[in-house]
Amino acid sequence: MSDKTRWTISSGSRFEEMAGYSRAVVEDPWVFVSGTAGYDFAGGGTISSDPAEQTRQCLKTIAATLEKAGSSLSDIVRVRVYVASREDVMAVSKVLGETFSDPRPTNTTIVCGFAMEEMKVELEVTALKQKSA
Repeated sequence: MSDKTRWTISSGSRFEEMAGYSRAVVEDPWVFVSGTAGYDFAGGGTISSDPAEQTRQCLKTIAATLEKAGSSLSDIVRVRVYVASREDVMAVSKVLGETFSDPRPTNTTIVCGFAMEEMKVELEVTALKQKSA
């Protein structure tokens, strides 16, 4: 972490520099996490064809990013969900329902197209870091 008011977290993806974005921006007490797809970069950049598995991987990547920011999944206040097909909404929603409990974050779900055909879901989150005791 840093003493700066605003700092960024990088995943090391070559796309961050190419497209001019950061994995996350921390502006205390907020953490803004970029859209996160279901690629398992620790597993060689693979991606499941199952939308529920992609959602679980998105959440795993987001959790690791939030941890670097001093936050966690339980600190998320807003989720934006992008799905490739209406047929995938229920599978994605079920995983989110299993992940989040009260107080649950707000949620907007959008059906859209993705640049990479194998992508079925992308999650973007905003988290409010809890104050230290």
